[in-house]
Amino acid sequence: MLEFREVHKAHATPQGPLTVLDGVDLTLEAGRSLALMGESGSGKSTLLHLAAGLDLPDAGEVRLGGQAISTLAEAERARLRRESLGLVFQQFHLVPSLTVLDNLRLQARLAGREDSAWSAELIARLGLAGLEGRYPEQLSGGQQQRLAIGRALAPRPPLLLADEPTGNLDEATAGEVLELLLSLVHETGCALLMVTHSPRIAAPLDRRLVLSRARLISADKAEEEASS
Repeated sequence: MLEFREVHKAHATPQGPLTVLDGVDLTLEAGRSLALMGESGSGKSTLLHLAAGLDLPDAGEVRLGGQAISTLAEAERARLRRESLGLVFQQFHLVPSLTVLDNLRLQARLAGREDSAWSAELIARLGLAGLEGRYPEQLSGGQQQRLAIGRALAPRPPLLLADEPTGNLDEATAGEVLELLLSLVHETGCALLMVTHSPRIAAPLDRRLVLSRARLISADKAEEEASS
């Protein structure tokens, strides 16, 4: 579903180019989940932006569903995001002027795949039944994040990208939201790439990788290096 082939990326700084990805290889199959961990500033968000086609690699190739993203014009990348990606952010990014139900339906409408029955099921599964007419500011933080997850999954995307999706929640609420997210991902069969700094949040996912010194290594190897 998602593939990085020898991907390089550097950011310009006053001191010169700063390499954040140095020949990164990554494969994520349909229906599988992958946690990407690493210290703040290690390049996790950069990798996620490349996966979404929001940025392009300096060298190497990013492929989404077999399509090389760098070969597409910006309008084509935007269409690919609408049709193939669900995005969940730490800051929710809900539309304040839309109700719970309209926020949920938004991405599905943009993708041209609105399904009223699936929206109703999501509302129930998200614990938002009876709140369809409320606005985001009338919801708790946990409810807003569940709504953001539902919006991302409403069009049944083949790939879900999540950037610290539980970072703004307390530990108990974060656990509940993560359990719901993984359950819905499993049921829809989409692939999940989740950025997190928390080993506890990463633990239930199928695979765990750490971005360290601009390269990807297994979480087990990272733990060995940290303890040596």
